[in-house]
Amino acid sequence: MNVDEEIEQLKNEIQRLGQKQPNGSYKVTFGVLFNDDRCANIFEALVGTLRAAKKRKVLTYDGELLLQGVHDNVEIVLK
Repeated sequence: MNVDEEIEQLKNEIQRLGQKQPNGSYKVTFGVLFNDDRCANIFEALVGTLRAAKKRKVLTYDGELLLQGVHDNVEIVLK
């Protein structure tokens, strides 16, 4: 998969696992994404895909690098 395909797949997974917000965006925590079996099977490097999506302004989250455990409660917002 190339980066664009992975970002599209990530968007689908955030919509599946997240909660739709009144403004139409979707919100999910990093822990929910990271611990989901389906996401674990799809993404070899979830953190890398998240960073690429953030660079392209597809989604937002606080910080630069997300780590399992430490950042499980960080909210990821799909615009």
